[in-house]
Amino acid sequence: MEFREEGEGEPVSPTGQYFNSSILSVAILAVLEFEVPFNDSQALSLLQDVFLPINPRFSSIMISDKADQKKQWKRVEVKLEDHVRVPIFPSKMSPQSYDEYFDNYISNIAAERLPQNRPLWELHILKYPTSHAAGTLIFKLHHALGDGYSLMGALLSCLQTAQNPSVPLTFPSLKSSSGPKPTHMTKTVSQFFSSVFHTVSDFSWSILKSSFVEDDRTPIRSGEDGVEFRPITLSTLTFSIDEIKLIKNKLQVTINDVIAGIVFLGTRIYMQEVTQKSSNERCTALVLLRTRNMEGYLSTKEMIEPDNANMSWGNQFAFLHLPVPKSSETLNPLDFVWEAQKMIKKKKSSAASYLTSWLLDVLKKFRGPEGAARYIHGTLKNSSMTISNMIGPVEKMALDNQPVGGLYFMVVGPPQCLTASMQNAFGVILEASNAIPPAKAA
Repeated sequence: MEFREEGEGEPVSPTGQYFNSSILSVAILAVLEFEVPFNDSQALSLLQDVFLPINPRFSSIMISDKADQKKQWKRVEVKLEDHVRVPIFPSKMSPQSYDEYFDNYISNIAAERLPQNRPLWELHILKYPTSHAAGTLIFKLHHALGDGYSLMGALLSCLQTAQNPSVPLTFPSLKSSSGPKPTHMTKTVSQFFSSVFHTVSDFSWSILKSSFVEDDRTPIRSGEDGVEFRPITLSTLTFSIDEIKLIKNKLQVTINDVIAGIVFLGTRIYMQEVTQKSSNERCTALVLLRTRNMEGYLSTKEMIEPDNANMSWGNQFAFLHLPVPKSSETLNPLDFVWEAQKMIKKKKSSAASYLTSWLLDVLKKFRGPEGAARYIHGTLKNSSMTISNMIGPVEKMALDNQPVGGLYFMVVGPPQCLTASMQNAFGVILEASNAIPPAKAA
């Protein structure tokens, strides 16, 4: 590995330093499921010619400046062979048997930290058919490289529309269908004071939750140290986007409200089945809120333009603390959706996320990046789960003319027993949950 000119160093963002520290090491696993056996003969050339040019960080390592110890990205010569892993499983087994090998493999790589002496990504090529795919690619990308929006946008820029590779992928619009509504002056003043109240309340609770107040120990939260290094169990569910929209329109809520309600309901049902008392115990979900002013994906070239602040590459998100509704006797699914909608609407009217960013800057100034990382670690550890949601393309897609049948992602490395990730693509929402096995989390 050979360093280039010293003057080419790019400062690592504060969030990048927090997520790649001795306290935290968070990564994203993006899984592509192929409809035909994957031909990896062009894998290295695709990485060299398509993936690496997307962003200089894919060819850089994180180092500390000798003078002031500030971290920088430094370009290096990338040995692609060091980043590509092709596991060998026993041959001529059934897809159901390979399911178990796949689950064990992804559990192992989820618990591993990416080496710091080379760029922070890996590609895993699984050539064996499972019950879900004829072949599978797993990209492991460190969260210090960027958030889910940046990294998924980078991966999707490597893909083409399956039916016509010359046509770019299209994405659902995130823009509201209705324009701004006229608001009465009295209502505006009321909303202002309500926003101030919610901001103070949410920010104060966020500090308490990150520092002192823990969720109860339940089947989805052990409360023990080091859970991020334990094996995980992966499970996936598929929902029709049309059915989700039907619920959305019927209840006059958003798709995110419906998804959150479904996750909350499923979580409470599972907890209640394991132990009855956990149906009403304190349980908090951290919902990731993107802070970009966005309507869809831009090209990666547009994302790294310096004058495009709202859509620029990097980590631009905040956490919303949402208490998971407690179970009622009937476990009415609609109640969970409405409760999620009410909480999300209230949290979005709050500016607590901006105050939290300010607090992290203060902690970084006086305690260094490790101090801020420790605060984020507490935020994650004291909560029960994290929920994230990403949009994907409308059409079926292909990589090097090889059709992709499924796409999902998951966040690995946070000190939690459960994370849930939703990917909206191809007219369906695929939910992937990675969890510490119940016997170890209870």
